[in-house]
Amino acid sequence: MSDADATIQSMADASPAKWHLAHTTWFFETFLLRDHLAGYTRFDERWPFLFNSYYEAEGARHARAARGLLSRPSLDEVLAWRAHVDAAMAPLLARPDLAPLIELGIQHEQQHQELLLTDIQHALWNNPLGPAYVGFGTATAREETARGWIEHPGGIARIGHEGEGFAFDNEGPSHRALIEPFALADHLVTNRDWDAFIADGGYRTAALWLSDGWSWVQREGVTAPLYWREGESFTLAGWRQRDPEAPVTHISYYEADAFAAWAGMRLPTEFEWEVIGQGHDASAGNQLDQAGAVRPHGSAGLFGDVWQWTRSAYLPYPRFRPAEGAVGEYNGKFMSGQFVLRGASCATPRGHSRASYRNFFYPHQRWQFTGLRLAKDL
Repeated sequence: MSDADATIQSMADASPAKWHLAHTTWFFETFLLRDHLAGYTRFDERWPFLFNSYYEAEGARHARAARGLLSRPSLDEVLAWRAHVDAAMAPLLARPDLAPLIELGIQHEQQHQELLLTDIQHALWNNPLGPAYVGFGTATAREETARGWIEHPGGIARIGHEGEGFAFDNEGPSHRALIEPFALADHLVTNRDWDAFIADGGYRTAALWLSDGWSWVQREGVTAPLYWREGESFTLAGWRQRDPEAPVTHISYYEADAFAAWAGMRLPTEFEWEVIGQGHDASAGNQLDQAGAVRPHGSAGLFGDVWQWTRSAYLPYPRFRPAEGAVGEYNGKFMSGQFVLRGASCATPRGHSRASYRNFFYPHQRWQFTGLRLAKDL
């Protein structure tokens, strides 16, 4: 990317690519080097104000919606800062007491790798030229395969992360949840399915929509998923012919819920999704291995291609307590007004997700790789 590519901000929900690079660098400098490396001096004392995201404990910060106005520091200066911090981190990597915080920083950076891709896609979509970020070949047509359901008898399930391995604080504590008998689709909803929804007046039928969703449709003039135009979708490789058998993506919670109502089904709860997901390989499916292959194309299993909306509000689990200090602001304070998504997307670094992983967005947001699979009662 050029410096200009890396600086633009297309909307308040997105951040410039340069900001993502700088913010992840700030995280390591602030929470590890500043506090745990004797004699460390900040690369530039002015930059924490620019690249703190939402940590109130770290003081005042530049307004989120104005991140695209930061023409300085340049992309080269941010990359130099990143190299400086990488080198300074070397002696801390051998300290077992810092391993949990270092791993949090790495997992945080993986989240921003995905956000960088989704944010630059939105920025380039706003360019009338439709420029590409990366290239990939034309999607190959596939015949529609047999579809089925994964049935579950219900009962008391253990939900949330427990045992070894990394997890974010919002994935615990592990607890019990009552689940009624249900079935989860063994496939994601496709572009072909969505074309049928549109053709049947899905965006014009108020009875299918939540009240807030119908107001959003009318206010915003929504008639299709984000990035759609006749027969094409905007991708990280620019405008491409839309594959009817690929999973539909870039849809809001409102759209996912309306489609489920139209199909005579519903969205799964996050607990239903997790009890099925516990039996699937979280590292399988179409996930991010290299930036040149970022697009949903359909793959077996529950993980990959698109994050999947659930009908569950993003709320704390029983006995949840945020961690002390600034890192306690990572997830807990956002548990209001959002919905949980499960799985992983084609832009999620492979190995980042797991069955207990809780992604979350506001119900109107759709610039992420968001999609759905249906559920039904038994």
